[in-house]
Amino acid sequence: MSEAHAKSQRQMMIRHRGRGAQVLIYLGKMLRMFIYQNDWKVLPMAALIAGLVGMVIRNRMFLNMEGTIMGAFAMVCVCIWNGCFNSIQVICRERDVIKREHRSGMHISSYIVSHMLYQALLCLAQTVVTLYVTQLVGVQYPWEGLVTPVFALDFMISMFLITYASDMMSLWVSALAKNTTAAMTIMPFVLIFQLVFSGGMLTLPAWTETLTHFTISNPGLKVIAAQADTNSRPYASIASMVSKMRDSEIGGAFTVGQVLDVLQADDNPAVAELRAKELGNAMTLAELKTVLESSQSFDALIKEPLLDGFTLEDALNAMEAAGLLEKYGDMQVGGTVTIGEAVDFLAGSPEMQAQRDQEISVHTTVGKVLDMAGEERVKAFLEEKAAAVSYNPDYDCTEKNITSYWLQLFMFVIAFALLSMITLEFIDKDKR
Repeated sequence: MSEAHAKSQRQMMIRHRGRGAQVLIYLGKMLRMFIYQNDWKVLPMAALIAGLVGMVIRNRMFLNMEGTIMGAFAMVCVCIWNGCFNSIQVICRERDVIKREHRSGMHISSYIVSHMLYQALLCLAQTVVTLYVTQLVGVQYPWEGLVTPVFALDFMISMFLITYASDMMSLWVSALAKNTTAAMTIMPFVLIFQLVFSGGMLTLPAWTETLTHFTISNPGLKVIAAQADTNSRPYASIASMVSKMRDSEIGGAFTVGQVLDVLQADDNPAVAELRAKELGNAMTLAELKTVLESSQSFDALIKEPLLDGFTLEDALNAMEAAGLLEKYGDMQVGGTVTIGEAVDFLAGSPEMQAQRDQEISVHTTVGKVLDMAGEERVKAFLEEKAAAVSYNPDYDCTEKNITSYWLQLFMFVIAFALLSMITLEFIDKDKR
């Protein structure tokens, strides 16, 4: 049977079949193309891309805030890339055939629906491959899901919808383009627009924020970041930055009044903890100074920074310089007396009030301050504060957030499929 006769037979079949039957005919055609025209190659390509990306994000994603955002963006890139290159040439490469069959009775809606079914299967296969390969190379996915009982299923739905929406967007581009060259020329601009205006990785000018509503990457990034519970992760870059600053010198001039104000600030947790400490057995202030300076048990306490490196030792030296220890050196303090009570007593004396404007110079390094204050405690505090400042309500790990992003991605699928149908309805006006 000649090729012309085969086409004539197919056109006769199309002319006398309904939309549902035509969908099955074209779906069968696409499945044969998947096998015999090497369309299956998109699956090993998806595995290769997933492996490369997985090796980059495996030690970052789900571990800290910035690593999780980076990992979410990388996964969105993988999904958009897979989806776009699934369908960028499928319509424009057979435009002449579509035109002839449309004139012979083919329904454009049947043709697009068959593509939607076929591309959905392809996107689902790519999603499964991507999840399997990324887990294989070391990405540690959580176990418990939020919308479904299993996290992997939640994550697979998100990745599938991102990939499928990108696929339908690319299908529309293929319907617009007159040939494969034009389609491949347009594609890089589409990808750049999607990634730059995702609204997650780059800080955008205010006037461009509206453009994020037209990108698949925006709800895609948000849904993955929300599922990864980004807001609850620590901001680990702060700890690394603090470690690198250990040798940096810090210092400055402070007045006695400033130091006293800090020592009397009960709203500061570190100062409140220090003020609550008891001074021990009854002794004079002069004896207290000697004990604090000589006893190893008080070494950490006396050198604990209070104000940018200013320590209790500096405070005692300031009192001695002001003549307070000489005047009140014989005064006894008992075991029930706290450091806060002693500080308040000295701060209220006329002699100390007269010395409030006296300056004290302090010079030290970040490392010494960290050692005295506790490096891990400082890092944990800074990470907590940085994470609080970086909090984004769009990344809240809630069922409402996730399902709303799924709905947005599904709306993109429907919108681009309808645009493809409308565009191809005018194919008969193509003058080629």
